[in-house]
Amino acid sequence: MGALPFVDAHIHLWDLTRIRYPWLTPPFDDTGPNGSVEAIAHTYLLDDYLADAKAWNVVGAVHADAGAEGASALEETRWLQALSDARGLPSGLVAFAALDAPDVEALLEAHAAHRSVRGIRHIVNWHADPQRTYTQRDVTGDPAWRAGFGLLAKHGLSFDLQCYPGQMLGLVDLFAAHPDTPVMINHAGMPVETDEAGKTQWREGMKALAALPQVSTKLSGFGFVHRRWTQDQIRPYILEAIDIFGADRCMFASDVPTDKLFGSLDRHLTAYAAITAGFSEDERRDLFGRNANRLYRLGLDL
Repeated sequence: MGALPFVDAHIHLWDLTRIRYPWLTPPFDDTGPNGSVEAIAHTYLLDDYLADAKAWNVVGAVHADAGAEGASALEETRWLQALSDARGLPSGLVAFAALDAPDVEALLEAHAAHRSVRGIRHIVNWHADPQRTYTQRDVTGDPAWRAGFGLLAKHGLSFDLQCYPGQMLGLVDLFAAHPDTPVMINHAGMPVETDEAGKTQWREGMKALAALPQVSTKLSGFGFVHRRWTQDQIRPYILEAIDIFGADRCMFASDVPTDKLFGSLDRHLTAYAAITAGFSEDERRDLFGRNANRLYRLGLDL
């Protein structure tokens, strides 16, 4: 399996001596959505990633914004662009911009001026449970946030959607109104409610978003659902997400180093490979590389 070309659809790098990341700054506790992040609260650079992925044929990688202070968003892009220019990785960048900020268009324009920037992420996970929520309020219904989303296509940018299932149905009308803005769902939609009602809400939300042809999903982050996950626990989510979106709109990703809170890169990718072992060669090449290359417009020869 390691010989199959792998375009990692979601990685993070951070240099804690260069940029401040509030969520990686002490004090740490176990009450947040990820539990304690102390184990990954140290500088993680490209060579660290390549060491973690040495058993896999990494031919490309997409860097998703790593939660730096908002004022450092452009600095993060500049640093990663210089790295991409020098090393060829990351192949594509998804930068941060708060879509509800008054000056969001200037930041979008500045990000888009960088050769490797392909999209924007603004984490919008809101949950009534204070131990699950990432945000103080659900911005997805805010007219200012929706107007900011409407600017993405003008700058040739896609959107990485990190939300909870309860927010999905409320976004369908916005995405349908902007068919030229590709949307990549992060972490299979983060189905953190594991009772039957929660699974139904996730399934209905994913189906509603999948009805829009410009929406795809990444398959990663299952430790958010079950911190001590097993293959049997994550298999139904992976297979159902692929059934809903099709093998041409799903992308496997390592989400390191965040997912290292829940297991090594090898453990995650080995599970993904085993779960899709019965798929055709073409489908596996799509899931592990060609879809990310196409959807993020990386231009790799796969």
